[in-house]
Amino acid sequence: MSDKQYKLDKRYLRMARIWAENSYCKRRQVGALVVKEKMIISDGYNGTPSGFENVCEDDNNVTKPYVLHAEANAITKLARSSNNSDGSTLYVTASPCIECAKLIIQSGIKRVVYGEKYRLEDGIELLKRANIEVIYINPDLNESE
Repeated sequence: MSDKQYKLDKRYLRMARIWAENSYCKRRQVGALVVKEKMIISDGYNGTPSGFENVCEDDNNVTKPYVLHAEANAITKLARSSNNSDGSTLYVTASPCIECAKLIIQSGIKRVVYGEKYRLEDGIELLKRANIEVIYINPDLNESE
């Protein structure tokens, strides 16, 4: 990967982190951006479906089962637009779960850049099996830009 691409990846990942701040979830806020030809074509953050209350956790601080992940929100938002994600890059603040990995594969996304490792790596392994380029970047590294 070129130095220029690495710097661009870090910037988009930082933007996804800022986008995560839109989430109403208390336990974890996750943001995602879909970028194609240096243009953001979709965005998402974790939260409840449209029209639901903006409360992600129950009284025991357990995430409600119908909360959507940031990647799923970004991909389904694309389905309602005139854009398509063929050959695009997904930037997401946390590594995708296996369910989101299936959506990523089916959507034609070819690269996934993520900034936080999760204890389960089955989503990452599935993406690699589908020949999707997967890149981990720590967005807190302060290389000179």
